[in-house]
Amino acid sequence: MEYLVLALILLGVLLLGTVGLVVPRLRRRPEPPLPETSVRTRPTGEVPGPTVEAPETERAATGTVTAPPPVEPVAPPVEPAPTLERPEPTAGRLVRLRARLSRSQNVFGKGLLSLLSRDHLDEEVWEEIEDALIGADVGVDATREIVDRLRERTAVLGTRTAVELRTLLAVELVNALDPGMDRSLRAAPHDGTPGVVLVVGVNGAGKTTTCGKIARVLVADGRTVLLGAADTFRAAAAEQLTTWGSRVGAEVVRGPEGADPASVAFDAVRRGIEIGVDTVLIDTAGRLQNKVGLMDELGKVKRVVEKHGPVDETLLVLDATTGQNGLEQARVFMEAVDVTGVVLTKLDGTAKGGIVIAVQRKLGLPVKLVGLGEGPDDLAPFEPAQFVDALIGVDPLGAGA
Repeated sequence: MEYLVLALILLGVLLLGTVGLVVPRLRRRPEPPLPETSVRTRPTGEVPGPTVEAPETERAATGTVTAPPPVEPVAPPVEPAPTLERPEPTAGRLVRLRARLSRSQNVFGKGLLSLLSRDHLDEEVWEEIEDALIGADVGVDATREIVDRLRERTAVLGTRTAVELRTLLAVELVNALDPGMDRSLRAAPHDGTPGVVLVVGVNGAGKTTTCGKIARVLVADGRTVLLGAADTFRAAAAEQLTTWGSRVGAEVVRGPEGADPASVAFDAVRRGIEIGVDTVLIDTAGRLQNKVGLMDELGKVKRVVEKHGPVDETLLVLDATTGQNGLEQARVFMEAVDVTGVVLTKLDGTAKGGIVIAVQRKLGLPVKLVGLGEGPDDLAPFEPAQFVDALIGVDPLGAGA
């Protein structure tokens, strides 16, 4: 029995010794190596875990802030210089635009020619001819004069054929347009200063667009031009004029929105003198003829500009589709700024061609330019014989077409 107890004690001692030898070996087993990476994620001995970006202040305190890679400076995009356009020559423009002008034949030419083609021209027919002319905005007084002369010449010459009557009508219409009027644009430089052209007109007549087209007319004739954006009450006007000027290389002088128009006009002429351009073209704000204060301001623009020298040309832009109402507008402008010529816009399409005669007869002003479309070169110098030929399809200098 004693031997059995001693054997169990020895067995227990052996078991405890074996466990004491094995456990320390298990504790000293090395950790598996970390996978290799290009960026050190933690110091040696740190327990693995998710990588968390330290706050900026903490990184600065620990000295582990890494400077960001240098950023290459990006150059601003270079906008290509606008391509300058070459306006169409002004010589013969009215002939090239004849098709557009002939749209008015439905109102003017075709009706008259059909009446003159009748076999017998009695009193009733002559009255219908008068009505056709008045309906075409020729005006009562001018119509009576044209019809009286036509009847007289018909009686004296014994003319009866349709071709002869059409030719006589064309001649009388040209005479009514007074072909002897001076229709040249006075825009040439003189005495070391540029020619100054003031463009005026009511809102909606296409004044700013027409101003841009006049610049193209002058450039096409070999002139250098500077534009003055004196319409400071309409924000889009200066931008619109700048676009027109950039197309032909014309500088634009403009002021902030709401600036004094007279000051902008003055600066434009001064700049024109400095750079030596041939012509300074000044766009003004659209005026309502019943606004006395605004009309006085327009007079101020002209007076301020004249401190540099005389205004050579004051062009009134009229919408041909307004008919006889345009004549009242013209009279008020004449009193305010001494208008020297008229630009008739929107003469193609629905406009009645007789308004050209009415403007000249009533106001004694020459129509110098006519707008026959929306294209940039659809503004043409006015020539009476070519106008009548396009309007009624008859050459006043020859036989009917």
